[in-house]
Amino acid sequence: MLTTYEIKPDIGLGEIKFGTKMKDFMAGFGKPDEVDEIDEIDDIDEDGEMHTTLLHYWDKGFSVFFVGLSAQILAGIETDHPETNLFGKKIMGMQRNDLEKLMKSKGYSYYETEHDNNDVRLSYDVSMMDFFFRDDKLVYMNFGVLVNDDGRIETV
Repeated sequence: MLTTYEIKPDIGLGEIKFGTKMKDFMAGFGKPDEVDEIDEIDDIDEDGEMHTTLLHYWDKGFSVFFVGLSAQILAGIETDHPETNLFGKKIMGMQRNDLEKLMKSKGYSYYETEHDNNDVRLSYDVSMMDFFFRDDKLVYMNFGVLVNDDGRIETV
């Protein structure tokens, strides 16, 4: 159970920590509401496939991504929970320009923008953070770490 929805870039969300094995995660957070399995061609090694398992906890406001070839570890988190905070500020519902100012104040000044109809995504390579806005308000975000073929977090 999460007692806080504090985003810690490169570390996790509240008690959810990157690098956790799936069985350990499920022992603490229980059975997910839904599970998705994805096999993707790994950009680094096109001969191998990177296996991804998504565990969705809809009622708790988050999903977690487990990635790896030989061993899967927690590598990504997506959340739309209204109590989600980053750098001490609640961010869900925040306007885009306010989030940009918050990120810049913490040294995150470079990002890419993608538009899709009324939706906008801001992507920060540092800490692999993506923020998704609808009608100029943040509706969800995801962030993560890189994982190598052996299921270990890579440092960039």
